[in-house]
Amino acid sequence: MTKKIQNIRDNYNPLLFDIVCGVVTALFFSAFLYLEHFGITLKFINTLFGVFAFALLLYIPKRAALIAGFFIGLLWFYWIGYSFKYNGVGYMESIITLLFALVYMLFFGVLALTNSALIRALMLFALSFIEPFDFNWLQMELLFIDSYFGVQKYQFALLLAALALPSYIKKPYTLLPLLLLIFSINFAPEAQKDAPLKIKLVATDISQDKKWQRESLSPTIELIFSEIREAKESGYDVVIFPESVFPFFMNKAPAIVDELKKSSYDIAIVAGSLLSEDGMHYNVTYIFEDGKFEVAKKLVLVPFGEYIPLPKFAQDFINNLFFGGASDFKTATEPTDFTIKGVKFRNAICYEATCQEIYEGEVDFVIAISNNAWFAPSIEPTLQKLLMRYYARKNGATIYHSANYRGTGIVQ
Repeated sequence: MTKKIQNIRDNYNPLLFDIVCGVVTALFFSAFLYLEHFGITLKFINTLFGVFAFALLLYIPKRAALIAGFFIGLLWFYWIGYSFKYNGVGYMESIITLLFALVYMLFFGVLALTNSALIRALMLFALSFIEPFDFNWLQMELLFIDSYFGVQKYQFALLLAALALPSYIKKPYTLLPLLLLIFSINFAPEAQKDAPLKIKLVATDISQDKKWQRESLSPTIELIFSEIREAKESGYDVVIFPESVFPFFMNKAPAIVDELKKSSYDIAIVAGSLLSEDGMHYNVTYIFEDGKFEVAKKLVLVPFGEYIPLPKFAQDFINNLFFGGASDFKTATEPTDFTIKGVKFRNAICYEATCQEIYEGEVDFVIAISNNAWFAPSIEPTLQKLLMRYYARKNGATIYHSANYRGTGIVQ
């Protein structure tokens, strides 16, 4: 903490000063997310607020760093607990929200170990590689996804250095390190291209509490086949439906499979469903084309949603207590590629579309399917979209995303 900040703090109530500093830091850190949620994308504002956020994290008082972490966790992940009510443990909603706020209070709280801006910069850079409980949705560089700065690690490192070094240089050269910001600017964005196919992305809006009810099944199936007919009549090559749009084990519904196989002679169909195989459950994508189909299994599961990232004894306890055994999905062993009309796509189901594992190897096009109704209404679809954009730009890929609730669109 600089002497100037210390002097200001000493002249006011230190606790109140720390609270204000922490809250303001969290607001700058989260502003881009909420602006995007309300349809506002301003590169200059995102750049400015992002710089302010990291500058404050480098220089605010120790206690303020803890407060900032708490409110960052709250602003980014208040919606995490929403899904628990669908597992019959709605009372956990507020507890989960508080736990995530506390986790990120501790996450950023390591900054409270020092007042050195340079050491804090090194800590922040190190934290950008850490994923608490395998949950990777807080990416430091994401603040600059729609700004003048790039999102590569070296650009983030240069930005932190530019903000930290002035406190170690005497006048008149104090601001000289800020020139490093020039090298953080995104002068050459990754080249992305569109797939040479006419693709229809279907957006559904089926609430989570109705999605799995028996009376919702017939209307849902009618909707799906109506969308297929309309896409076919409009000359589309491919129609893509959201995750688990068929809310059952598809391999146990031969009549539906046969009907989709017939329809696929005229148009390729991609749809999410479930697979039961050898006593195990899989969250999968079905791809129908030319009267045949293949299945792409999910590779990366959602922490605390589809698996428990804790030791085995804790996994069994939490799984049975809170999820009724429902979080025991199994995974593929490697990413799945499939070809539609000669074009190769990488499969991604919801959370894994925001994981680097999906983009390993040669990946130009990704088909992603999601069910965001678990977290409606919230900023979750917006955060997911920004994370997809982050990975798409880092890897030069184009994502075709079909979602239930919100988020459907082409992401580049």
